[in-house]
Amino acid sequence: MDEKFVCQLKEELKQIDVELTERQIEQFYNYYELLIHWNSMINLTAITQLDEVVTKHFVDSLSLKKIIVDIGQKSQSLIDVGTGAGFPGIPLKIAFPELKITLLDSLNKRVKFLNEVVETLQLDNITAVHGRAEDYGRDNVSRETFDICVSLIYACRILYAVCKGWRLFCSLQIG
Repeated sequence: MDEKFVCQLKEELKQIDVELTERQIEQFYNYYELLIHWNSMINLTAITQLDEVVTKHFVDSLSLKKIIVDIGQKSQSLIDVGTGAGFPGIPLKIAFPELKITLLDSLNKRVKFLNEVVETLQLDNITAVHGRAEDYGRDNVSRETFDICVSLIYACRILYAVCKGWRLFCSLQIG
């Protein structure tokens, strides 16, 4: 594992009060390696430099901790709508393994990538789902079932359809 990666990740996470175990740090590094490998085959992200992935993907994803201070401290369900390469859902799952996470994306090739990440990193209680946010929000089974709804790209009205009322809503814009 790259020592620069470890130092940068630990230092930046201190700023948002997130501490990781050695296993979690290793999971982040393995996630990075999978991201780079798959990105050579399908377009997952334009951000591929190690230091930028740490800051703009991993740490920015975990900055949700600033808004939801008790995230991961109790049983909560989270949906990441339009997850793409798994941001912010997979970093949140690695850092807060108690979360039950659903990753929703409209492209099956990205869902295949997400499933490989979940399997390789041995993550539990996380599911990648192929579907459109608009359809998922109209589905009576999925409506109002999640405690936390996050998205980097979707509008509030779509996320509201899958969240439990107005209990909690977060929309991240990273970049």
